[in-house]
This record gives sequence, structure tokens and C-alpha cells, in this order.
Amino acid sequence: MEQKRSMFLLQYALEMKRSEIQRLEMLAIREEARLQRAEKFLEKDASLFDEFLRENDRSSVQAMRLAEKETKAKMEKIVEIRHLTAQIMNIKSEISKIEDTLQHYKIYKDFLYKLSPKEWLEEQEKKSLALRKVKESVETAKDSSTPTLLGDRGSGTKSKTALLWKEVQNLKKPSKLMQGRLGQVLSSTLSLPQVGYQSQPSLHSEMDTRLSNSPVLPQDNTDSDGEEQALYFTEPQQLLDEFMKLEEQNLSLIQNTQEMEETLDDLNTTLKNTQIRMDREINQMNQWITTMLLSIEKEEELSAELQLKARVFHFGEYKGDQQDKLLESLNHKVLDVYRNCVGKQQEANLGTVQMLTVVEHLLDELLENLEHVPPARIEQAEKAKERERRIRIREEKVREQKQLQEERLQRARARAQAEIKKKRGRRLVCRSQPPIIRVKDESDHTLMDKDREEMLFFFT
Repeated sequence: MEQKRSMFLLQYALEMKRSEIQRLEMLAIREEARLQRAEKFLEKDASLFDEFLRENDRSSVQAMRLAEKETKAKMEKIVEIRHLTAQIMNIKSEISKIEDTLQHYKIYKDFLYKLSPKEWLEEQEKKSLALRKVKESVETAKDSSTPTLLGDRGSGTKSKTALLWKEVQNLKKPSKLMQGRLGQVLSSTLSLPQVGYQSQPSLHSEMDTRLSNSPVLPQDNTDSDGEEQALYFTEPQQLLDEFMKLEEQNLSLIQNTQEMEETLDDLNTTLKNTQIRMDREINQMNQWITTMLLSIEKEEELSAELQLKARVFHFGEYKGDQQDKLLESLNHKVLDVYRNCVGKQQEANLGTVQMLTVVEHLLDELLENLEHVPPARIEQAEKAKERERRIRIREEKVREQKQLQEERLQRARARAQAEIKKKRGRRLVCRSQPPIIRVKDESDHTLMDKDREEMLFFFT
């Protein structure tokens, strides 16, 4: 039983292993089939990816070619645009130059019209009115013309209007060559340097006055037919003659202005000189007034002193001997002054009053002559006299100081040589001194000092 059981178990184990082996083999076969299918799918995908890459390469190459073509076309267009812009700029610059020249020509034309005389301008205005009337008649004839009137009558009216139109055109047409020459002359005359800077304003003012006074012809730059209008100046010499006339007028005005300036300068110099002279005379007169006022004050003081002396003399304080001495001293002083002023040769038996009158006459003559002396010399003489007077006063002060010093030394010596007095008794206490009553004593010394001051004042 045990053997059967073991055999059964062995057979069962073998069968189980066989079934497991079969199952595993089936799984392996399935996996191999699945792997084969996956490999096929991978090969298909690889082939598709290769085709995609090839297509992508082809499309990228085509795109690069298209981009190159587009860039070339773009560059060509840019170059064309640049050429066109350059041409446009050149054309614009030419247009601006032509416009500038046109403006210059218009200015020249207006200038010539303004320079032209009034009679010619009136004639041109009449011609322009006649031309307008002819144009209006032609336009009305064209508007009112009908097919029935386009026969013989129409031809007759047309012939008449054509004749009128030709006459007006012949009146209008100027020579183009002459216009070019006039433009050259205008440009050359306007660009030439002027005679002088001062002549330019007067020339321009003359031209402005003439241009403002001249009536301007109402006109357009060109007529409706495109024809140019006539000009008064047919030759350049006419313009040159006009400019020469204006230049002569300008030169005459410049000469007149220069003469007026010279006269003004002369008047200014004379006025300044007279002003300076008047100021100098006024200053001299003021100085003389001040000196005269000072002398008047001193004379008044002297007269007051003399009045006081006369009163004192009448009261009997002066004696006859003193009066005689004073008169003799006065006579001697007047005689000294007379000798210094007149000289010893003309000395005669003259009294004091007569000598004083002679001295006064001499003083009057000297003052009259002093007016004719230049002020510079007077100032120099005054400065010299002032210097001498200061030196004299300084010397007198030094002399007085020396005298005072000598007096002090003498007093000090006398004080030193005096006997010493011993103080006895009770010592005095310092108390306030009563006020000292000072009496003015006019001695002979003070009178001599006053006489000296008068001599210094009048005769130095």
C-alpha cells in the first residue's frame, strides 16, 4: 500500500510537473509571438519614422530654398525702394531749388514793376482790363454758341475774336532773352558791395519811398494762358541808370549829413569850452566874494575898535603926548608901506592921508591887472605867499617858545637862588580859594600885537 501510495504520489508529481512544463512552454510560445509582433510593430514604426525624417528633410530644404528666394526678393525690393527714395529726394531738392529760383524771380519781377513809372503801369492796367473783357466775350461767345450759329456768322465772330486775341498777345509778349538779361543785372546789382555802410540805409530808404509811392499793377504770376506779362525795363542799362541816380542822391545825402555832424561837433566843443570858462569865472567870483566878505568883517571889527578908541579918547583917558607918539608911529608905518609900494624915488613931502590915497590907487590898479592874469599863476602866487606866511608864523612860534623857555629858566634860577624860609606856626588847611576877579588891562604891549597882526594881514 505504501508502495502504491508512493508510486501514486510520484506519478502525480510527474503529471503536475509535466502540466506545469506545458503551461510554461505555452507561456513562452505566447511571449515569443508577442515579441515577434512587437518587433514587427517596431520595424513598422522605424520605417515610418525614417519616412517622416526624410519628408521633414525634404520640406526643410524646400523651406530654406523658399526663404532664400524670399530674402533675395526682399533685398531687391529694398534696393529698389532705396533707389526710388533717392530719386524722390533728388526730385524734391530740384523742386525746392526751382521754387527758390522762382521766388527770386518773382521778387525781381515785383521789384521791376515797382520801379516802373506810373504812366506805364496805368497803360498796363488798361491793357489787362481790355484782355479780361476779350476773354469774357470769348467765354460768353463759347457758352452762347449753338449748332445753328456755328456757320458763317460763327466763323466771322471767331475771326474777330482771334484777331483781338493776337493783338493783345503781341502787346503782352516780352522778349525772353531780355528778361534773362534783366534778371542777371538785378542779381549782380543786388549782390554788389555798396559804396559804404552809411550809404546803405539811405539808399534803401530812397528805394522804399519810391516803391511805396509807385502804384503796383494788380497781376498774377502768369496769365490763364500761361504767357508772361510785359516789363517796362527792356534793357539792363535802364536799371543801371536808375541805380546811378539813386547812388548820386545817396552820396549827396551822406555829404550833407557829414557837414551837419561837423557843425554839431564844433558847436559841442564851443559849448563845452564856454561852459568850462563860465564855471571857472563863477568859481573865481565866489572866491572873491568870500575874500571880500572876510575883509568886510575884519574892517567892521577894526571900525568897532576905532570907535571904542575914539570914545575913550573923548573921555580923556589918552593924553596928547601919547596921541602924538601914535600919530608919529602911524606916519612911519605908512611911510614904510609907501616906500615898499611906490619906491624911494617918488618920495616927497606928502602927508599920511595922501600916501594912503596913492597906495589905494596902486591897489586898485593891481586888482584890475589881476583880473587879466591867468588863474594858474594867481594860484601859484597865493600858494607861495601862504607858504611864506606859514613859515613866518612857525618861526614866530618857535621864537616865542624859546622866550618862554628862557623866562621859565630864569624863574627857576631865581627860585633856586632865593633863601629858604622856614614855616612857623600852625599848618594851614587847604580850603577853596575865592574866585579871582580879573581885570582886563590893555597895555601898550597888546596894542603893539594888534598893530603887528594888522601889518601881517594887509602887507604880507
